[in-house]
Amino acid sequence: MSMQATQAAPVSLTTQAVEEIKRLMDSDPNSRLLRVGVKGGGCSGMSYVLGFDEKKEGDEEFYIHGIPCIMNGAHAIYLLGMQIDWQDGLNSRGFTFSNPNASKTCGCGSSFAV
Repeated sequence: MSMQATQAAPVSLTTQAVEEIKRLMDSDPNSRLLRVGVKGGGCSGMSYVLGFDEKKEGDEEFYIHGIPCIMNGAHAIYLLGMQIDWQDGLNSRGFTFSNPNASKTCGCGSSFAV
């Protein structure tokens, strides 16, 4: 599948996040594009979306360190400048989100308010 980048990446990935996402993509032949976004719900009002998906109407395409990504264009106002990290420690394991647009975050780190 040929993709052309239509915009600069609105979010960034740490080295650890890039390595984990590429590992996941290599282990799953069905993985397509990395979807970054938000959805309503969660303890603080909105939750982060991070997973593999197909492009839909309204999605914008971009690459982060060679990883093909998509995001609904309307989500950029909530996520612009966000950094996604991967933690693989004894006390925490998973993706974490550092969002400069969040006015409030919850203890689980996957929900926020603007």
